[in-house]
Amino acid sequence: MEKKDILFDSEFLKKIEQLRINSRILMSTTASGNRKSKAKGSSVEFSDYREYSIGDDFRRIDWNAYGRFDKLFIKLFMEEREARVNIFVDTSKSMDWGEPNKGVQARRLAAALSYISLSNFDRVSVIAVNNRLVSSIRSVHTKEGFWKVLEYLENMPYEGTTALNKAIREFDGGGGAGISIIISDFLSFDGIKDAIKYLQYKKQDVFLCHILSPEELSPAVGGSIRLVDVETGEARDVTITHGLLKAYQRALDSFIYDIREFCLKRGIKYVQLCSDLSMENMILMTVGEKP
Repeated sequence: MEKKDILFDSEFLKKIEQLRINSRILMSTTASGNRKSKAKGSSVEFSDYREYSIGDDFRRIDWNAYGRFDKLFIKLFMEEREARVNIFVDTSKSMDWGEPNKGVQARRLAAALSYISLSNFDRVSVIAVNNRLVSSIRSVHTKEGFWKVLEYLENMPYEGTTALNKAIREFDGGGGAGISIIISDFLSFDGIKDAIKYLQYKKQDVFLCHILSPEELSPAVGGSIRLVDVETGEARDVTITHGLLKAYQRALDSFIYDIREFCLKRGIKYVQLCSDLSMENMILMTVGEKP
């Protein structure tokens, strides 16, 4: 992959750094950041009251509460903590396909989500997975470190088959609550269900970014052709008919429905993306609203 496939201009980076990956999980790390934590601290977001005790900060006394209850109360605030953001990128051979290429778009999305996270003082790990944990760059925590993430993504190879359950379980994210984003075509989805349950057990807020190419979503082929599995090399000669295309579309719709329903039941954000979408739209569909 050439660097031009991933690089963004400064105007685009300035635009996306205003975004944030919203999580419903309270963070438990000790480093400061922009996320809510169960710990009480000194941020501007109000959390609760408790009675004043000797030694408490006198400036936190709520005089309105004193007027109502004739007792001294101090305000408690949510402490802001960093999030651990783990971005799993499927680098199996099936991702190196389509026009626009699914793998190129997956890497660009991973780069953009990394930059957004680092702009919010989160700690980012990017992990290449296929049928195993291929490699990773871990615990990047400054915007200057974004260029290391970019270099890592640029040199990420496409190889192997898909077994994301095994690969994701091999990754030790450092413990504690966080965010885990999986970017894949999910052409082998059954095993990933166990991986998602495992991540949720590890207190991860899970996001699935499901990338498919236009050719996969609406194939425009006909006649006698040879289909080749890009991951295994297995070939099969078939005759594409209108009926076969309709059967394929029904199978694809059922496949996507299964993923979507599983995510809905588990409280997971599922985003179905076509590789011909603009990167800005992909990002907005994934992260949602501004902070």
